[in-house]
Amino acid sequence: MTESERDTRHQARMARKKAVIDAHIAAADQAQGLFLINTGTGKGKSSAAFGVLARALGHGMQCAVIQFIKSRSDTGEEAFFRDHPNVRWHVMGDGFTWDTQNDTQDRATARKAWEQAQAYLRDPAINLVILDEFTYVLKYGWLSAEEVVPEINGRPEMQHVIVTGRAAPESLIEIADTVTEMNLLKHAYHSGIMAMPGIEW
Repeated sequence: MTESERDTRHQARMARKKAVIDAHIAAADQAQGLFLINTGTGKGKSSAAFGVLARALGHGMQCAVIQFIKSRSDTGEEAFFRDHPNVRWHVMGDGFTWDTQNDTQDRATARKAWEQAQAYLRDPAINLVILDEFTYVLKYGWLSAEEVVPEINGRPEMQHVIVTGRAAPESLIEIADTVTEMNLLKHAYHSGIMAMPGIEW
């Protein structure tokens, strides 16, 4: 096959692909707030959410972040975002469950964080709400799907919500607009490399 023939075939193939994509774009005519979930065993669930946070801020949106499990306030993302006038940043966890070893305390902490989240989920002035590591509060039974799902479904029409964490429950997946599962293929930790600033925190 000559280079000219390859170019002709490629052009025809891309023209067909463009027609399909353009049809899909034309069919997507609804504007609404989206509910996204970043789940799975792979690294990057929260990092992806904070990338969307940066994008939202670029559009002048008002944003809120509630961290449910994490307790440290020395992370690069908080240092970068916390002083932005359009960001409300809340670190409301007590740390990993194997560190706290106190289910009663963890349950109460999760409830307090959820009350803060509810305030934002009911506020039409907030354009983006990130519930970081939120799947765990459902996994451990600190909150129930019966109380969480109506709040997410009943949020202001144009408000976006992102939930991060492993093992997202079916009750959330069912109502989400976009679900991304990040799978772990390899992690530096398994080779004995410590968590590095700027990459892990």
